[in-house]
Amino acid sequence: PVFAGMNGSAIENFSCVIYNIFLMNCTWQAGRDAPADTQYFLYWQKSRDEEEMECELYIKDENFRNMGCIFQNVSIGTEKAYFLVNGSSKDSLIQFYDEYIDLYKIEILTAPLNVTADCTRDSVGCIITWHPPLTSHVEEAKCFQYEISIKNK
Repeated sequence: PVFAGMNGSAIENFSCVIYNIFLMNCTWQAGRDAPADTQYFLYWQKSRDEEEMECELYIKDENFRNMGCIFQNVSIGTEKAYFLVNGSSKDSLIQFYDEYIDLYKIEILTAPLNVTADCTRDSVGCIITWHPPLTSHVEEAKCFQYEISIKNK
């Protein structure tokens, strides 16, 4: 059965972010009714054409229970990625959790690079320039919108 396992044993609050261009961090909380010995395992598949992979670097809590994962060398594709977290316990069956995620929606972009301000002494003002942030999937600089906040002293 699709939802075999004890109710309330699946993970909760699953969340992933991509940062520093190619690192992805996923975290979750244990199911509120999961037995104390429950151990969780994360698998993901970047696209239908790629193999499913288990997390290689788990983040553990104080009881050595897997509560997150760090992935390296992540690239963002055009398809939704598939995530599945299942669990095991000697006391009961654990429900799994799964979700499809558009990876580009969870990327935290780096700040713009080489920000410079060239100000003149007269009232002409300042010219502020920068380069677009580094990203693994946006190829067109015109895709970015910027907001400048200037505070006078």
